[in-house]
Amino acid sequence: MSGPLVVLVGPMGVGKSTVGLMLAERLGAGYRDSDADIVAEQGRAIADIFVEEGEAAFRAAEKQAVRRALAEHDGVLSLGGGAILDADTRALLAGQRVLYLSMDVEEAVKRTGLNAARPLLAVNPRKQWRELMEARRHLYEEVATAVVPTDGRTPEEVTQAALDALELKEA
Repeated sequence: MSGPLVVLVGPMGVGKSTVGLMLAERLGAGYRDSDADIVAEQGRAIADIFVEEGEAAFRAAEKQAVRRALAEHDGVLSLGGGAILDADTRALLAGQRVLYLSMDVEEAVKRTGLNAARPLLAVNPRKQWRELMEARRHLYEEVATAVVPTDGRTPEEVTQAALDALELKEA
């Protein structure tokens, strides 16, 4: 299998970055975040890309960033919450070891406060989060090799559950 050791997918605020960093450390591997790649390449925050150019422009940049990361990175890779919306991206994830980190809306509220820094949740955040998850959950499940619920768990507990679910050995 070429590509990343593990690819993390899931909704915004689920802990992909936190768990990704912990997994990378425990596996003795590098860590990469496709959203961070976009910010570095564009020189501005994701929220600014949404405001200034719209979601379609962001999704195009995201698709390229994910494609590059999947081709170049062999460690732990976290994808933005909406990366799985693109059919080509989902096709690229086929055959990869993909971990879907899941959570319910109450957990999302606790973790993110569903704040304005999340451009897709600016108005009526709980309702919008639920609608996003209704549209995305089946896509996360489609690409996932394993699913680890994060509700009520510490990052350490989620990381251990991820290692167990993917049957990965620590470095």
